[in-house]
Amino acid sequence: MKVNDVTTYEEDGRVAVVTVDSPPVNALSNAVRQGIAAAVEKAMADDAVGAVVLICEGRTFFAGADITEFGKPQVEPSLRNLQKIVENATKPIVAAIHGTALGGGLELALVAHYRVAVPSAKCGLPEVKLGLLPGAGGTQRLPRVVGVQKALEMVTSGNPISAREALSMGLLDALAEEGGLRAAAVAFANKVLDEGLPLLKVRDRTEKLEEARANPGIFDEFRKANARQFRGFLAPEYNIRCIETAVSDLPFEDALVRERALFDELMKDSQSAAQRHVFFAERQAAKVDDISADTPTLPIAKVGVIGAGTMGGGIAMNFLNVGIPVTIVETAQAGLDRGLGIIRSNYETTAKKGRLKPEDVETRMGLLTGSLDLGDLADCDLVIEAVFEQIDVKTDVFARLDAVAKPGAILATNTSYLDVDEIAAATKRPESVLGLHFFSPANVMKLLEIVRTKDTAPEVVATAVKLSKTIGKIGVTVGNGFGFVGNRILAARNTQADALILEGATPQDVDRVLYDFGFPMGHFQMRDLVGLDVGWDRNKTSSSTVREILNEMGRHGQKSKAGYYDYDENRKQTPSPVAAKVIEDFAVRQGIARRAVSDDEIRDRILYAMVNEGARILDEGIAARSSDVDIVWITGYGWPRYRGGPMFWADLEGPAKVLETLNALRAAHGDDFTPSPLIERLAAEGKAFKDA
Repeated sequence: MKVNDVTTYEEDGRVAVVTVDSPPVNALSNAVRQGIAAAVEKAMADDAVGAVVLICEGRTFFAGADITEFGKPQVEPSLRNLQKIVENATKPIVAAIHGTALGGGLELALVAHYRVAVPSAKCGLPEVKLGLLPGAGGTQRLPRVVGVQKALEMVTSGNPISAREALSMGLLDALAEEGGLRAAAVAFANKVLDEGLPLLKVRDRTEKLEEARANPGIFDEFRKANARQFRGFLAPEYNIRCIETAVSDLPFEDALVRERALFDELMKDSQSAAQRHVFFAERQAAKVDDISADTPTLPIAKVGVIGAGTMGGGIAMNFLNVGIPVTIVETAQAGLDRGLGIIRSNYETTAKKGRLKPEDVETRMGLLTGSLDLGDLADCDLVIEAVFEQIDVKTDVFARLDAVAKPGAILATNTSYLDVDEIAAATKRPESVLGLHFFSPANVMKLLEIVRTKDTAPEVVATAVKLSKTIGKIGVTVGNGFGFVGNRILAARNTQADALILEGATPQDVDRVLYDFGFPMGHFQMRDLVGLDVGWDRNKTSSSTVREILNEMGRHGQKSKAGYYDYDENRKQTPSPVAAKVIEDFAVRQGIARRAVSDDEIRDRILYAMVNEGARILDEGIAARSSDVDIVWITGYGWPRYRGGPMFWADLEGPAKVLETLNALRAAHGDDFTPSPLIERLAAEGKAFKDA
C-alpha cells in the first residue's frame, strides 16, 4: 500500500518492508521523512509485524539531506525527530543499503538497530565539503561503531568508505549479494526475530570510545598531521570538536545539543554559504544556456595530440586513463622519446604508490602511439594542439592539420591566451574548431576551459562538455577573448603584483598576503613554479620588465633554482637579494619612488582588480554567469574554496562597497581601477553579481 507519494508499505511474513522511491537520489525531503514516520508508526501498531526493513528503490539508499530545504521553515518530522522514532521503535528496524548512504542517509541508518548492504554500497558523511558537520548525531554515533581515528578521517575528509570496509569495522552487520538486497534484509530481520536478538542502539555503545580515552593525544596528533590540508577551513575543526565531545563524559543528549550548536554556527557562517555555492556552481557550469540538452554529440573513439611536451603528455594521459587511444605527434625523435618516457614514468610512479596496478601501466601505454608524421592523425575524432604559445606557430599547425584530419574531426587548441577565432581561420572548417584549455599539470588539474569561437558548432561544444566529464574534468564553457576567463583575471593580478613590488612591497610580502587570504601559494611563488620563461622569447627580450631581466639572467624559477626567490636542492625557497636588487634598480630607472606598502593595500589592489576584471568579462559575455568565473578560479588557480570564488566574495562585500573601494583605488593608483560598467549598474540597482 502507498503511505504517500514516495513511500510504500507491504508485509513479507512477519516483516514490514518500507520502501522509499524519491528520484533522483532519495534525498531526505519533507515527503520522505513523513512517509517513513507514518510507515514505522503503522508497523509498530500491527501485532502481526515483528520487524521492519527500510529500503529504497532507484540507484541509491538515502544520499543525504535535501539541501534545497536549507534555510527554509522546518517541516515535521525533522530528521532528528524521525531518528527518535526509528531508534526508539519497539520492534527491530533493519536498514537495507545500496548505492550510497551519505550524510543524513547514513545518520538515519545509524539509528536503525541493524544495517545490511550490498558490496558495491558506500557509506559516508560528506557534510564537511559543504562547510558543515553531520548535524543529526553523525559525529556522536559514528565513532561509537568505527572508532575515533576512522571517524575523524571520515568526517574531516567527507570521503565515503566501501561496504566491505564498513562491515570490517562494525558499521554494517551483514553483506547481501548484489541484486538480492531485499531478500537478504528480510532474511536478516527474520534471523533477529528467531534468535531474539536485542534492539541495538549505537548511542549506547562506548567500547570504541574507551580506546580514544586511553590515548588523549589522538586529537592533537590528528590536527597536526592534517594542518596543511585543513588550513583556513572552519568545518574540519568543528567536526573534530564534536568527536572530542563524543569521547568526553558529556551525556549523549547533551552531546547532541553541542553538535547542533556547532552545526548552526557553521550554517550561519560565510564559509558554508561559499562551499554550498561552489557545490551548485560546479553543476551549473556543465550547462550551456544556448545549447539544448538534447543536442547530439560526436563520437570520440580516438584522440590525437600535437606536441609531446609537458602539456601534450599530460593531456594525452587524460584520455589514456579512460581507455581512449591516443596518437601523439612530435617534430623530432628525441622530443618524442622524452615525452613518451615521461608519460610512462608518471604512470610507474603512480603504480609504486599503490594507486595503479602494474598491469594498468602497460594497458594505458598500450593505447599510446608516438609519431613524427602529422598524417598519422588522419583517423582521429579529436586532435588537440599543444605547441609553442605563438600565433604564427599555431596557425601554421592548424593549416597543416586541416589538410590531413578527416571530415567531421574536432580540432582543438590548448592555447592559454591567443585568439581562437584567428587559429580557426587557418582552416576550412572553423565550425569544428574550439579551444580546450587544460591547466598544468594537465593530468592532475580539474579545470578545462572550453573556448567557443563565433563559428564553433553547437554539437562540437556539446561534445566537449560531455568529454570533459568523461575524463574527470570540470568543463566551463567560455567565450573567445584574450586570456578567456582565468588568465585574463590573472593578467589583472599580474599588473598589480608587478606594480606593488616596484612601489616598495617585496615578492614575499605579496605572497604572504595571498597565502593568508587562503591561496595555496603566493603570486610570485606560483610564477617561479610554473617557470618565468613560459611565453618568454629570448630572441625578442628587451629588459623591459623585471621578469624579462630575471629570464635574461638565467633565473627561470624553480627549474633553475633561481627566480623571484632562491631555491636549494630540495626546492626550498628563500628571499633572493639578487631579485630584490633587480627590482629596486628597475624601479629607479622607471622613476618610481619606493615606499612602505601595507598588507591591506596589497590585498585590496590585487583582489579588487581581479573582481573588476571578472565584472568586465561578465559584461562582455565571455563568461555566461558569475558562478562560472568562480569555478574557473577555484579549480584552476587555487582561489580558496571556502571563499566561494572572486565574484561570490564580491557579493559578500556588496557591489556598492566594491564600487566605493574601486573609486578610492582609482584616485590613489590610477585608471587601472576604473570600475566596470556592470559594477556601476549593480550598485545603482542594488543587485548582486549572481543576478547579472
